[in-house]
Amino acid sequence: MASSLTKDSPSSGEKTFFGHPRGLATLFMTEMWERFSYYGMRALLPLYLIAPGGLDMNAATATAIYSVYLSLVYLLAMPGGWFGDRVWGPRKTVAIAGGIIMLGHLTLALPSEATFFAGLGLVAIGSGLLKSNISTMVGHLYDGPEDPRRDGGFTIFYMGINMGAFAAPLVIGTVGENVNWHLGFALAALGMGLGVVQFLIGTRHLNERSLVVPKPLSKDERAATLRKSMIWLGVAAVFYIGTVVTGVYTLNWLLVPITIAGLVIPVMVLTRIKRDKELSASEQSKVTGYIWFFVAAAIFWMIYDQGGSTLSIFAKSSAENSVFGWDFPVSWYQSVNPVLIMALAPVFAAFWLALNRRGKEPSTIVKFSSGLVLVGASFFVFLMPLTIAGDGHKAAAMWLVAIYFIQTVAELTLSPVGLSVTTKMAPQKYASQMMGVWFLAVTAGDCTTGLLSLAGVGLNGTGVVAMEASLAVVAGIAIFLYRGKVKQLMGDVR
Repeated sequence: MASSLTKDSPSSGEKTFFGHPRGLATLFMTEMWERFSYYGMRALLPLYLIAPGGLDMNAATATAIYSVYLSLVYLLAMPGGWFGDRVWGPRKTVAIAGGIIMLGHLTLALPSEATFFAGLGLVAIGSGLLKSNISTMVGHLYDGPEDPRRDGGFTIFYMGINMGAFAAPLVIGTVGENVNWHLGFALAALGMGLGVVQFLIGTRHLNERSLVVPKPLSKDERAATLRKSMIWLGVAAVFYIGTVVTGVYTLNWLLVPITIAGLVIPVMVLTRIKRDKELSASEQSKVTGYIWFFVAAAIFWMIYDQGGSTLSIFAKSSAENSVFGWDFPVSWYQSVNPVLIMALAPVFAAFWLALNRRGKEPSTIVKFSSGLVLVGASFFVFLMPLTIAGDGHKAAAMWLVAIYFIQTVAELTLSPVGLSVTTKMAPQKYASQMMGVWFLAVTAGDCTTGLLSLAGVGLNGTGVVAMEASLAVVAGIAIFLYRGKVKQLMGDVR
């Protein structure tokens, strides 16, 4: 697969991938197929959970499960990176992760509630292992941070993410909704299988550094880690076996601890970094400033990620899912964001560059606050179709497309800036770990949604939607108004 996308380098005669190292084609296709399987399953997930032919759950439980699943994927990205750094090395970790993801989708394809949740767990574990390490291998292809091709290589790589995310709902979603749910999940397994096969074939084009374990565990560390892991696993097993045997087990016994952990762990991680006595005064100040961005990002993702749950469930029950009289599957809404990302990302990049040349590019804080205000505005727009549905009518599909459009613009304003500011404000001691901290903002946001759902809060009610929208807008305005203080905390970062 990779070779078909390569071309000859005019300077060396060696085959490249659009002027980049040939290994980028391998990683591009691996990520594309992994995202195809991930987003295809994700588009089906809330619909399958509420469907009479699926698990026939109520909307609140479905939203909680969806939110907890997403939070787990991002929560497990930190231990996933740890495995790549300390145990297997990036290349081996990605290969194993792909196999786990494929097994998870195959498990989802089995018509049983128990196997369904086991499959979700496997996909979350595999995605967490793969997420950090495949990006690391992209970096290995270049001659350090100063290689002029590096940024372009990551741009091409991220295009693979959106290509997979765009195609997945159209293929997997259509089959799952219109033919058979479990066949849709099986197609996701097939996609990941293709990704694993081409990865194994194309590994010869990857940098040898991807085979190296950067900081391998010592014999004592390995034994201690295994011992602690087995103790915690044993405690969890005894606890859950006890709840089953005594007949008190319900799904909340699984969901509530995960949502609480997803809120507590980010606080613990940030507190540990903030209290580190080895950090300089400048680094301490930057960590304090970063907490502002972290909280704001958690609010952003709390609303944004409901595009796959609250909005999708609303579309299933209350939207006119048709264009010019032609009906389409609800899961197709999940293709709107990636196609808009591919269309608008180059526009935004050129726009920021043009403003920069004129000395008028907005600061990081202004971009961040704008993203929050926009994502809040998207939920204010959501109030219109909710009101239409409340009057007993079906809301037009274009209302939902408008919401996804505003959220995509918000994402392009906030997400790349968040990634950049994370790397710039990270203390040197935590340079690698801080990217995992950024992912924990997604975890915190999704766990907040999950906890609200488990508490019985109807997230598709106009009052709750208005409250969330107001929270995001107020947070965005607050960051803007306090931008002087935040800038001071950021030090030399702009």
